[in-house]
Amino acid sequence: MKINLFYTPLLFLFLFCLESFAQIKSTVYKKNINTSVEQWQVNDLVFKGKTTGNENPFDAEFGAIYTGPNGESMKIPGFFDGNNNWTSRFSSKTQGNWIFETYSSKPELSGLKGSIKVTPNTRPNQKGAVIIDPNNPQAFVYEDGSPHFLLAFELDWLFALDYKEPEDMPRTSQILDDVSANGFNHVVMNAYAHDVGWKIADNVREEYYFGKPDYGPFEGGNENPDFSRLNLRLFQHLDRVFEAMQARGLDAHLMIYVWNKKVNWPDMYSKADNMYFDYIIDRYQAFSNVIWDVSKEALDYGRCDIPYLHERIHRVRKRDAFKRLLTVHDYEYNSRHSEKVDFVSIQSWRSNLYSLMLQGREFHADRPVVNIEHGGYEEGPYITFLGNYTNAETCLERTYECVFAGVYGSYYWQDASWNIVVWDAFDEKHDFDKPRYDYYKHLAGFFEKYSLNDFKPSIPKLTTNDKGGNDNLATNGFGLYDGKGNYLMMIPKESERVNVVIPKPKNGKVNVTWFNPFSGEYLKQDPKEWSGWLEMVSPWQYEMSVLIIE
Repeated sequence: MKINLFYTPLLFLFLFCLESFAQIKSTVYKKNINTSVEQWQVNDLVFKGKTTGNENPFDAEFGAIYTGPNGESMKIPGFFDGNNNWTSRFSSKTQGNWIFETYSSKPELSGLKGSIKVTPNTRPNQKGAVIIDPNNPQAFVYEDGSPHFLLAFELDWLFALDYKEPEDMPRTSQILDDVSANGFNHVVMNAYAHDVGWKIADNVREEYYFGKPDYGPFEGGNENPDFSRLNLRLFQHLDRVFEAMQARGLDAHLMIYVWNKKVNWPDMYSKADNMYFDYIIDRYQAFSNVIWDVSKEALDYGRCDIPYLHERIHRVRKRDAFKRLLTVHDYEYNSRHSEKVDFVSIQSWRSNLYSLMLQGREFHADRPVVNIEHGGYEEGPYITFLGNYTNAETCLERTYECVFAGVYGSYYWQDASWNIVVWDAFDEKHDFDKPRYDYYKHLAGFFEKYSLNDFKPSIPKLTTNDKGGNDNLATNGFGLYDGKGNYLMMIPKESERVNVVIPKPKNGKVNVTWFNPFSGEYLKQDPKEWSGWLEMVSPWQYEMSVLIIE
């Protein structure tokens, strides 16, 4: 079942318009400036302030206090951006007039005032930041209230694709187009990574290899960093990447640290460490699509410990005026200290994945759970990290197991997730089998039709009270129930048939539809007479399928 993806000229034009439509608005400050910006979009006010003598601009304090139309106040740290430029970066979910006044350890940058009018959003795919659903603590919504079905794609080296392209980002644009066109909305990325510690294929084409960059987060590069100065070019480029992601409705799940990618980090708690970490928070918090992750696999590799993670999280909470979502890519930490994070990230490669994810959801009943890595790394033309599962269909089935346990899932393609990034995977010049991003487009579309926010992996007890419980909906498979008589059941490929055991509906009939996760096809069948042992046979036997009963 191989379906090649393609784009029409119209779709390319649409994506181009999206990218050009969402740009950071940047204005040089003038006395009592009055400017405007759309809801959720980034506005930069650039102030001029010279550094003198041996002064290190990264030691200076600078920011602004913004007061909104309802009297709300936000103390937002600013940042030094080179060439005597100091930037106050702002965005808002609240429309209306905002006033600001700067503060700084540099007198010439303190006490400067102005106003910003936040106008209504005009971009169809801009819905604000992802937050916890106020009606369901284990689900996500956007700030505008619409449901958010988190579907993650790991692109650790996204920062590197066009670092040396000052005018354009052709590689970044291409891969983000592919990702967003196929239902993914959550990109897991590193702020910086240097190289992997495992052997990769020898035949990787130069245009797809991004390991060992000749730069790092500090001046001097990764090999000989000057820990007193940040590499502003990297952070300026990350601005462009965040813009491109926001334009496409993609969240930036930013892993601030990574310990196993050969980065020459400064010592924990050192002045350089704090400077780097704080600068990340100060510079990117105004992006409505940012989500913080302190570190990938945080407690592995002997680099940091639990007190350090506590302290880093405290720094984020103290500096982030927007209160963006935060997690840690480490279940050892999250299992002990889930109260410190907004959602729980779990990494599990086990064969009993569904059961483990169900347990994780039940254990963390007060916040969402995301399987950040389930050991499925779909194969590509260049061999790299293999994990436990490389078959595209198996990887998809594991993601479905997560989702049907009420947990959000993630995807890795081996030749995009690490230092090999085939950014034009669907170009006709390639003769390899294309990655199956389309499978995830069908997954995202299914849960746009049947919002996961409305379903739970708990099912009704067969009692007159029917308050829900954990009895089996069927003889096999994995079920979701919305409490309103609607059932979703994932049927594994090993099953020849499923016998459904659900309460009798008032009219004595059930409406049955089958969904093919690989093709996206819906097959509606004639209504069936209810029985206490309702036999269902998938039209796609010996392939995973989804049964919908309404």
